[in-house]
Amino acid sequence: MTEKKTLRTVRSFVRREGRLTPGQQRAIETLWSQFAIDEGDSLLDLHELFGRDAPKVLEIGFGNGASLIQMAIHQPEQDFLGVEVHRPSIGQLLKGIDKHGLSNLRVACTDAVELLKHRINNNALDRVQLYFPDPWHKKRHHKRRIIQPAFVSLLTAKIKSGGHLHMATDWQHYAKQMLDDLSQNNLFENCSDDATYIDRPNYRPLTKFEQRGQKLGHGVWDLLFKRK
Repeated sequence: MTEKKTLRTVRSFVRREGRLTPGQQRAIETLWSQFAIDEGDSLLDLHELFGRDAPKVLEIGFGNGASLIQMAIHQPEQDFLGVEVHRPSIGQLLKGIDKHGLSNLRVACTDAVELLKHRINNNALDRVQLYFPDPWHKKRHHKRRIIQPAFVSLLTAKIKSGGHLHMATDWQHYAKQMLDDLSQNNLFENCSDDATYIDRPNYRPLTKFEQRGQKLGHGVWDLLFKRK
């Protein structure tokens, strides 16, 4: 008798606990209830969450949060929701929110794909930002990249007509894949003049990581697509 094999589902994320500094731990303990979103399966009313009707921007994977903090400071007319699975990053962002007295920034520690599927209303987002996602550079790991045709299709439902998807990567192969996957979806229109890449827009801060890379001659590719 042959045993049946159980198929494993590839997860798109793993929560990364990391080591919290005392300041990050304190920020999570004292600021979570005010600025973070608890896990759940109910739809979020983003206007109620921020207490106003304003353009909504979702950033997936904000790292240490420095650039997201700067965007929230310099674009007070927009509301930002950052999604990250690394708890020290969550704590660091909460510290920044408190330091700068920001009312237009919230955070979620969860899987961005699940958040989009189950908790974000259709046509709710004015912009989705995906900066320097894990490139999963080994060929056998490419299926773990967040940008895939199915995810692009999900974004067409969540980004409102006239809204944008802005991506950036320092991995050229991934940039080409992003370009191909977005170009094949007829609900997105490339904002580049030559249907390839754009210069970094002013609203996306130049990170220290990019500055170091530029000195070493490394490239960065920005892609901007408009939801038709």
